[in-house]
Amino acid sequence: MITRFNVVAVQESRRKPVALKRLMATLGPHWQVIISDVTEGSAGNGERLAFLYESNRVQPSGLVGEIVLTPLGDDPKRQFARTPYTASFSRAGVEFTLASVHILWGKKPAERLPEITAFAQWMRDWAVRPNDWNSNLIVLGDFSLDRIGDPLYEAFISTGLWPPAELNAAPGRFSMTTRPGTSTTSSPGSPNPTALPCSGA
Repeated sequence: MITRFNVVAVQESRRKPVALKRLMATLGPHWQVIISDVTEGSAGNGERLAFLYESNRVQPSGLVGEIVLTPLGDDPKRQFARTPYTASFSRAGVEFTLASVHILWGKKPAERLPEITAFAQWMRDWAVRPNDWNSNLIVLGDFSLDRIGDPLYEAFISTGLWPPAELNAAPGRFSMTTRPGTSTTSSPGSPNPTALPCSGA
């Protein structure tokens, strides 16, 4: 399945990279990987986020990083349980930036709300920042969301992240992406991000 694509985001790659290295060996020498460090702590679950890419067709274009939240009020150390991971690539002269996120599942849906809200706001702020590395933002991952009308879904789209109508009835959770040549903006008539169904990590 992986070889059908030029770039693939992999989630829940473990601290010990044995399985990932075996996968890369199976894919062959033209496939390369960019991978995050483990987010420490029990909530991080010893997981990494990775981007696999076919180097004959796609090239990294310079940006690699992790999304780190600014301090907020009395919680200066607030961060994601599994730090979202970003990387930019280019193909045929077109650059795009991927952001992979794996939202904390928690014991109940309310525990997901802070991460969902923080991530949606962070992406919105990034998208509208002038002169930043933010063209063709594509957001994907396991958002632990359900359907339209669900409070978590409503929190996710509150900053302008929105799925195309034709995918609203699709099964599974959502990944977010923007149309080529756009950034993540929210006002009607402006370029809007879209959401694609995914089966989780």
